[in-house]
Amino acid sequence: MGVKHVGARVARLEDSALLTGNGRFTDDIKIPGMVHACFVRSSHAHARILGIDVEDIRKMPGVLAVYTVDDLPGLMSRDRMPMLVPNTSIAAMRTQHCLAKDEVCYVGQAMAVVIATTRHLAEDAANAVFADLEPLPAVSDCVLALQAGSPATHADLPGNVASNFVSTYGDVDAAFSGAAHVFRETMFQHRGGGMAIETRCVVANYDRAADLLTVWAATQTPHIARRMLSDLIGRSVEKIRVVAPDVGGGFGPKAIYYPEEAVIAATSLMLGLPVKWTEDRREHFMCATQERDQHWDVEIAVDKDARIRGVRGTMLHDSGAFMPWGIIMPYIASTTVPGPYVVPAYKLDVTVVLTNKVATTPVRGAGRPQAVFAMERLLDRVARELSIDTVEVRRRNLIQPEQMPYSVGLIFRDGKPLIYDSGDYPKAQEAAVSLSGYAGFKERQKSALQAGKYLGIGIANYVEGSGLGPFEGVTIRVQPNGKIAVATGATNQGQGTRTTLTQIVADHLDCSIDDIEMTIGDTSAIANGVGAFASRQAVNAGSSAMIAAKAVRARVVTLAAKALGVEEDDIVVDNGRASAKGGNKPEIGFGDLARITQGMPGFAMAPGDQPGLEHTAYFTPPQATYCSGTHVVEVEVDIDTGNVHIVNYTVAHDSGTIINPLVVDGQVQGGVAHGIGNALFEFMRYDENAQPLTVTFADYLLPMATDVPTCRIAHVETPSPHNPLGVKGAGEGGTIPAPAAIISAIENALAPFGVHFAETPLTPERIVEKLEAAGAYREVAS
Repeated sequence: MGVKHVGARVARLEDSALLTGNGRFTDDIKIPGMVHACFVRSSHAHARILGIDVEDIRKMPGVLAVYTVDDLPGLMSRDRMPMLVPNTSIAAMRTQHCLAKDEVCYVGQAMAVVIATTRHLAEDAANAVFADLEPLPAVSDCVLALQAGSPATHADLPGNVASNFVSTYGDVDAAFSGAAHVFRETMFQHRGGGMAIETRCVVANYDRAADLLTVWAATQTPHIARRMLSDLIGRSVEKIRVVAPDVGGGFGPKAIYYPEEAVIAATSLMLGLPVKWTEDRREHFMCATQERDQHWDVEIAVDKDARIRGVRGTMLHDSGAFMPWGIIMPYIASTTVPGPYVVPAYKLDVTVVLTNKVATTPVRGAGRPQAVFAMERLLDRVARELSIDTVEVRRRNLIQPEQMPYSVGLIFRDGKPLIYDSGDYPKAQEAAVSLSGYAGFKERQKSALQAGKYLGIGIANYVEGSGLGPFEGVTIRVQPNGKIAVATGATNQGQGTRTTLTQIVADHLDCSIDDIEMTIGDTSAIANGVGAFASRQAVNAGSSAMIAAKAVRARVVTLAAKALGVEEDDIVVDNGRASAKGGNKPEIGFGDLARITQGMPGFAMAPGDQPGLEHTAYFTPPQATYCSGTHVVEVEVDIDTGNVHIVNYTVAHDSGTIINPLVVDGQVQGGVAHGIGNALFEFMRYDENAQPLTVTFADYLLPMATDVPTCRIAHVETPSPHNPLGVKGAGEGGTIPAPAAIISAIENALAPFGVHFAETPLTPERIVEKLEAAGAYREVAS
């Protein structure tokens, strides 16, 4: 009844501790008697393991144990790790052993683990381990992996194709045979990683007295981690607790359950000691999952007015050596191509290939940036060939708001028909175009060119399936002191989850934000959970928080009416207290009501009463919600160096009902930074033998603060009908269309030289190479 928080720019509750150095990350956890782990890793991309000599290592100073795969307990010594998202189209269901067994298939694969009293001693011992490896031919390039005679990624597999599938609808042949124009593009998008500021980290501690194994991990998915660990070590989930404390960035790679996490937990069980492993940055480059490569060969059919008739083509996806999350990433990419456009017919043939590199799994955007890049590059080609403004080409093809809900014709990653629930794509595009100053750009470009400067502008649209199931839970419990305990399986890697859930609970329970005590990412606090990925937490955890808060508030009203001797309709709830309307307004606090629900020792509860003032809700979404948006980017390109300076960056974003505009703005801004890295900087290189070449930040470049402008952001709110809050995802929209818009802007800036680009990242070297090939420097000199 008091101040409403949902929709307000509430300052993030997480930031005070983080900014004052009081955050608690996994590596901050120190337990008396804790020992340290270091993994022995393969220096070969592909090799047969003939033997690992560890006997002398076990005698080194400070070394407590050395384990290979045969030393691990239960299924860990025999079976591969479970595949979290299997699919019937996968021909090679290949996941890792917890430690390599018989064969290593990428550089950095763990073969053994050393446990010592200090990290330094563990590293010294790990470096001294002799692994007798017989090198095998390795395959580094997914195109070459398909060629006859190519080495096999795994010695026991007949080939390198992991999966083939087709995403299609409509009459594609008819769409192309009757088209006025057909344009074809081939595109390449290279590998990159999440590169969170905090690397992976695990601390495990087995408490013999309680028979409880507690694992702290820098993970996005503690409940999934607990389930996976339970399966691997054969231990009941009730005897395992997994906690995700403060996590320094997730971006997808920390949603994966890695072999090292299981190994550290197993060593704590075997030794009866707390064990810590913190990944160093070189390990992260080699062993944390990445995203891409992808090769696209696609064409678009349009009529004489540039309206789309159909899109078709092929996509080749490099899965790396293993498939911990199946084919989720290429599948999402294949279903994202149509985007916000009316595409009457569509067909994409997808081939997923194994190579001797670390596995690829979702990184922020999860296949969507690649798909959007393909579609938007095709539309830029249409605009160029038909001499129509790029904004106008898109406007003619956008799905209209009155067509919602809009059935695309595909099955989405959640197994449900791909039906856009809501959105106003023309409004979002117009908002971004207007805010960017697009109307005056040609004059700016002309003036810049006269001064010898090359300005360009680019635009890209996207739609993202978000808020995926299966569920997320929230428990709300009123404590006897009046404080509100909130527990959720949702996790927090910097996206403001604690803040947004607190806002929802405060509004729907009618209590103070200051009275809410929240536990996030702790499997002991709530029985079931899923975690953070797929821009899902506002939809799932947010809706559960709303449902639970309303249920607790309803009980507050019932209990207060009984305690105050009035009708329920006469109860007013505000700021953690319930009062009766009228005269002297008697009131009672939430804490007193909670005490009432505890009853009196030895006495029966009144009929209809229930112990405790609490409720647990698990919201299960019926399908994905679809957020959307438009990016407009203005750049200046230095033709002498190939350097790209982003002059202005504008975003119009629709994430449904906005819980906290400050948090959404931060998510968009951070997503754009990630997208700029994908477009211009981040390039995970391997040589022909699948040896990684960029394993430091001296070689693998990230955008600096000077490379990332402050975005102009417009919010377009079209609430989703599929959850009670009307929210959609917000965490990935800043990343998804960024490469497409940026490359489009660079191409526009260099239009006088007739150069075209169909790749990411687009580095200064590549820009200069293209300009040289086009004779740009001769032209400028003359």
